[in-house]
Amino acid sequence: MTAEIIDGKYISSQIRNELSAEVASLHSKTGNRPGLAVVLVGNDPASATYVRNKGIACDEVGITSETILLPSNSNEEDVLNTIKDLNKDDRFNGILLQLPLPSGINEDSMLLTIDPNKDVDGLHPYNVGRLMQGSPIFIPCTPAGVQELLLRSGYDPSGQHVVICGRSNIVGKPLSALLSQKLKGANATVTVCHTGTKNMQDITKLADILIVAAGRPNMIDKEMLKPNTIIIDVGINRIEDNTRKSGFRLIGDVDFNSVKDIARAITPVPGGVGPMTIAMLLKNTVQSFRNMHNLPDEKLI
Repeated sequence: MTAEIIDGKYISSQIRNELSAEVASLHSKTGNRPGLAVVLVGNDPASATYVRNKGIACDEVGITSETILLPSNSNEEDVLNTIKDLNKDDRFNGILLQLPLPSGINEDSMLLTIDPNKDVDGLHPYNVGRLMQGSPIFIPCTPAGVQELLLRSGYDPSGQHVVICGRSNIVGKPLSALLSQKLKGANATVTVCHTGTKNMQDITKLADILIVAAGRPNMIDKEMLKPNTIIIDVGINRIEDNTRKSGFRLIGDVDFNSVKDIARAITPVPGGVGPMTIAMLLKNTVQSFRNMHNLPDEKLI
């Protein structure tokens, strides 16, 4: 039996439709729209593409967005001053600093400068701490997207053994904190594997839900799974492919062809977690608008 495909494009479109109606209602009530500012330093092609896609997504749901372009020779003071200005700008409820930054600019220092109340990426230490305590303001976008994929596909992690491969500050660590909370949509038993894990295969075979965010193409194959595992593949890896016009193709951290006949469900790459990350960025921006206008969390539709 071939695994069910957990379609991130479809689920993210559902969320964007919900947000579009919510933003329209908020605009009707307040006369304002949520606003997102994106700071892009330099001319990295991949970053420029990500920022453009985020702008398109904002337009789709009615969020006002603006991209602040800084040259690649900008120094830390230039970036800091830009962020500080955006912190004070009431037009924007969310600030996103597109990473990576050019060499010579300390990412941690820049992220620390963002007002935690506008940190819609959810990566400021204040927001990470709130997540650890079980009272998050903003959940980091990719972990939030993974949780939504599971819940909207009917795979509630509550009571399940979730194994996460990867311990990054962006995905693995916050995701383990999120899914282990005694909260709705969580309450899982979570094990985190990483480069120091011995006999990883013995652990991944225990997973009811396996989430892979290690940045290593095709590292998971069928020999590392038990039957009917639910797999969320967060990895996005470029490999050469001369048959493509671009000269490359995207694959995940999971060997899809190897596992598709043993897994119960799996996200594709591309089209799985990626679209959900952007959807959660929009959701956090709308939540920030609510917070700043002292509006209840309930939708106004």
